[in-house]
This record gives sequence, structure tokens and C-alpha cells, in this order.
Amino acid sequence: MNSQMNHDYSEGLHEECGVFGMYDLDGADVASSIYYGLFALQHRGQESCGIAVSDTEGPKGQVVSSKGMGLVNENFDAEKLETLKGNIGVGHVRYSTAGASNSHNVQPLVLNYVKGILMLAHNGNLVNALDLRRELEYSGAIFQTTIDTEVIAYLIARERLNVGTVEDAVKNAMKKLKGAYSLVISSPRKLIGARDPFGFRPLVIGKRENAYVLASETCALDAIGAEFVRDVKPGEIVMLDKDGISCDESMCTQTPAKCIFEYIYFARSDSYLDGISVYNSRIMAGKILAQMHPAEADIVVGVPDSGNAAAMGFALQSNIPYGVAFIKNNYVGRTFIKPKQSARESSVGIKLNVLREVVRGKRVVMVDDSIVRGTTSGRIVKLLKDAGATEVHVRISSPPFLYPCYFGTDVPSCDQLIAHNNTIEQICELIGADSLGYLDGERLPELIEGDTGYCDACFSGNYPVDPPTEDIRGDYEK
Repeated sequence: MNSQMNHDYSEGLHEECGVFGMYDLDGADVASSIYYGLFALQHRGQESCGIAVSDTEGPKGQVVSSKGMGLVNENFDAEKLETLKGNIGVGHVRYSTAGASNSHNVQPLVLNYVKGILMLAHNGNLVNALDLRRELEYSGAIFQTTIDTEVIAYLIARERLNVGTVEDAVKNAMKKLKGAYSLVISSPRKLIGARDPFGFRPLVIGKRENAYVLASETCALDAIGAEFVRDVKPGEIVMLDKDGISCDESMCTQTPAKCIFEYIYFARSDSYLDGISVYNSRIMAGKILAQMHPAEADIVVGVPDSGNAAAMGFALQSNIPYGVAFIKNNYVGRTFIKPKQSARESSVGIKLNVLREVVRGKRVVMVDDSIVRGTTSGRIVKLLKDAGATEVHVRISSPPFLYPCYFGTDVPSCDQLIAHNNTIEQICELIGADSLGYLDGERLPELIEGDTGYCDACFSGNYPVDPPTEDIRGDYEK
């Protein structure tokens, strides 16, 4: 699950989750590598984290795990990592999109059942989780959490009783799942990755010496010195064990609908998703903005972090100098204490400050990745004007948010989206900008080298999967 998103300065969207798995065939402990992998994926979720490991040569069913609320470096230290002995394991960082934010819902889940153990971490959101959960409850299942990940785990465990391998159990479970899921699963002797047939969320394979890795993004591979092997294909199940990499592509039946917002905001700029540079995508977004919504200005600035590359693209295209106007306090953390409305006014200033020398007396183009409710954007515009900017022209590197997301992103309901209820001119006035321009939805394919296999439902309302009849996503009173 940072700005209206990436600034997370009060009102915005949040990333969904990050997953990481590792299997060292030489028997070395993997907990410290999982820790560093999760650290690199921290931007995808800051509410909770966890690591679970097992020894492939040890007794089946023996798992050591540690989970907690908060950031990775708040939950793990060298002493704790030393207790997590095992050469196969799974890690997770979480922001709640379905299920409350509490310790019961921290992943990875560890399931003990008649065939052994499953360690499972999930990135995404199922649209039929409630129906599946009720079906399982009426067949006797007792749930310990309120997250859809436990539904997936139960389905896999139940299917495993009827098939010969855990990967076949995963495949049979996938036939019942609707929505977004990138899974990292460890059985006693295998590391398994699975991606939903639409490929909503990313998943990559890496290798370091004689160890295999699965991760949400390539930046996590870089963090541990692993070599990128390839992306897991939408609908693919990959098995990593002592015999190498094998795969099952029988579920690769859909036209992909990869989340376009991964490129605009969610993923880290140094990651590659399905072969495409996230950094280049954001540069292109900025160039398109400069073409479609030029401005007479003295400087272009980006709202950290994902707005920075788009701002550079705008500057390159427009020949207006690029500058750094915002200083971000990286030590505030992503607290999951949600301030009351009366306390939000100060939260922007705590996490973000303006360099007065950069903007004083200047006409400023401010590039950001999105506007959700509009309150944060308004405060940032005010910060710039209070610092002496004579004009602030806001440019947004995504189209307007008009519809909620049900696939692992907490785009809120329509009545909370400023663009759903206001024209662009009205939004411009509400946030106090001198002009406002959004990215044109028709030009989104240019961000991903012309690929049209993406989901833009939060902008267009064209959902690849029918939305749920009941919205069980998290609390959006942020």
C-alpha cells in the first residue's frame, strides 16, 4: 500500500503491498536477505511487515516467523534476524486495502494443514473475497483474520487434498479467484509465485548465486545483489526448487490489464515492470504534460517522490529550468495514526517544506502524480505561494480520478473524489492554482511504450473484472 499518494501528507492514496520470497539451495539462511528486500519495498506498504522462514532439510511443518505493526526497521534488528533460521522463506509489507489495520492481519500467513505448511504473502485485492469466505465458512472454515489473503490460503490448502502437488492446488484455487493477486508461497520444499491472469500487480523472478528470489519489483532484487531473470507472466505459476525454474502457463488466458498507476506512482522509479522502466514512464508523462498543457513559467518543480521525474520530463520538453523546491522529511515515517481533520493542517508542513530561495518571485510549474480529495494539493499550492511564488501552475501526471479501485489501491468512493464532483476549472479554483492540467487518458499507452494491456479503471470506469456488490475495502476516513 506516499503523495496524495506519495506524500501521504494527509489525504491521499496508498500503495497496496509488497511481497518477497527466497529459497537458498545451498542451505544458507535467507531472513537477512528478505529483510533487505522488504526494506527496498517499504514504499508499497508501511502499516505492517513480517518474515516467515523454514528449513527445507529440517522437520516438515517447522516455521519460524516474526511479524509486527510498523516499518521494517522498527520490527527487525540483527538479533531478531539471527533467530529466523531457515533457507526458504516469505516476507511481506502491507498497507490495508481489505481488512482492518491490526496485528491479526499482518502477513505472511502461516498455515498448518494435513499436507504440511504453507507460508503465503499476497499483493492485490479480490473482488469475490466475501462470497468465497462465506462459502468456506459454511463448509466449516474458521478464520483468524479479516483479510482476503486467508481466503486464498484456505482455498489452496483445500485443493491440495485433491491433487498431487501444491502448484496444482494453486492453479485450482486460481480458477475460483477474481481480482488482483500476486502471490509468493512457500511449501516445505518449493518456492512458488503466481500472478492473476490480468497481471494487475507486478511480480519478478531473480537469482543470486544458488538462490532463487521472487519480488514485487526489481528494486528489491538490486537491494540484495540478485540478478533479474524475468517477469512472472500474467496468469503464470512458477515453481522454484532444487531442479530449477518450472512454470505452468495454462491460466494465461486473459488479455493483460496491468495497473497503469504502478508506472505513474506506486513502483519505485528505479524499478522495471514487465520490461519497462518506471523512470522513463514518468519522464514521458512529464513531456506529454508539457506538450498538452504548456505554461509560461520560470521553474518546474516536482512534489516528491514520484512527481520529480515527471517534472524533469516537463522541463526537458518545455525548456523551462528544473528545480528542487521541496525538502521532504524522511524521518517522520509513515505513521498509521490518522490525525483528525483539525490536526491535518500541520501534517503537510511537518513532512514537506519549501525552499524559499528557489521559488521566491517566480512563476512555478508544480508537477504531481495525482489529486484525490484536493485538500493536500491545496495546502502544497499555499506553501509555494506563502514562500513567495507569484504563480503556481499545477500539472498532474495522471488523468483525473473518477472511479474507485477494487484491485489493491485505495482510490476512495466517488463522493470523496474531487474530480468526480467538480470540473477542472472548479478544481483549479478550489486548490488555489493559477492553472491546472491533467494527463490525457488517451495518451497513457505512451507511458508504457505503446502497450495497451493495462487497467485504467480508476480514470475511465472500464473495469476488467466486474466490481464487487459489497465494498469491503479498508476505512478511507484519512
